[in-house]
Amino acid sequence: METESLHDLYVSELRDLYNAENQLIKALPKMAKAASSPELRRAFEGHLRQTKGHVHRIEQIMKKLGKSPKGKRCIGMEGLIAEGKELMTDGAVPEILDAGLIVAAQKVEHYEMAAYGSVRTYAGILGDNAAHRMLQQTLNEEAEADRKLTQLAEHLVNLEAAEVNEEEEEEAVP
Repeated sequence: METESLHDLYVSELRDLYNAENQLIKALPKMAKAASSPELRRAFEGHLRQTKGHVHRIEQIMKKLGKSPKGKRCIGMEGLIAEGKELMTDGAVPEILDAGLIVAAQKVEHYEMAAYGSVRTYAGILGDNAAHRMLQQTLNEEAEADRKLTQLAEHLVNLEAAEVNEEEEEEAVP
């Protein structure tokens, strides 16, 4: 598809997001399974439910545009998910893995927030107020997921990871 107008770019970016969200639907259960923290596992499972709703919203928008949401591969999300997979196969102790999973998830959230912010703006400029509202709702949910991950990191997971290092240092001291 040639990108000759803002509308073309809008459709292309929505397709990119559709593929990104579908990749995430496959990755989130693996991340939840890898998490040792019950709170982190629940956060991933909750975001999986939200992500399925994000896919549905994109499908609704694309249907209204008379376009298929399929047809584009999101290379950016592939890279972010590959980083997360690498972390999960790295052999890290559970508490450190949880801290790393939060980093990987927040990279995804920030990527999505940038993309949803852009397509939301395009929808507004193009006069598609219904899509603008739906994309804003998704953007709000992505930002809230990021905030929850930050709280989990700051108040639980990173503290547990730091304790692992302290225990190792205490064991090393003669």
